[in-house]
Amino acid sequence: MPHLALYTFGVLKSPLADPAPLTREFYDIGEAVYRKISQHPGYLAHAEAADGDRGSHFDLDWGAWGEFTVPTWYGKGRTAETTALAATLSLWTDLRPAFDAIYTGLHREALNRRYDWFERTEHPTYVFWWVSDDVIPTWQDGVSRLEHLHDHGSAPHAFTFHRSFAPGGTPTRIKGIGPKSDQVR
Repeated sequence: MPHLALYTFGVLKSPLADPAPLTREFYDIGEAVYRKISQHPGYLAHAEAADGDRGSHFDLDWGAWGEFTVPTWYGKGRTAETTALAATLSLWTDLRPAFDAIYTGLHREALNRRYDWFERTEHPTYVFWWVSDDVIPTWQDGVSRLEHLHDHGSAPHAFTFHRSFAPGGTPTRIKGIGPKSDQVR
């Protein structure tokens, strides 16, 4: 059975190392959100640095998740002192559990405050795609899918909740979101 890969990417208003209260608040809530989401039904795994280090995402060992990379539009720092991004890469059993985890509880509270922490952008902030059950997606996979989504819109190769696709490539929708089924493309 295929798994659903999810890559998220956002540019923070200030570097992760910034001691300002909002940055600390974002970092603290991020830890709690990860703990909560990892207990959610349908969650399978997420990319974690192999040695558990914090610091620059760019120089950590991400194991099977591959070398850390970012979309071409990211123009901020790449050191522990200047990195101003938040990125996740995770695996799910299906769209509904991912939707429920993201749009309820603590993560929903964080989403409601996203513009306190993140720059507004014309670029998508997340992308889904299906992988075989024995595949671990890489950071590069996530970046290329997000860039494809930006350039071409939702397709079986890279999609969003609002224009989603089943593992076989047919349009699908989650009850309660997205366009009416006759408008799904």
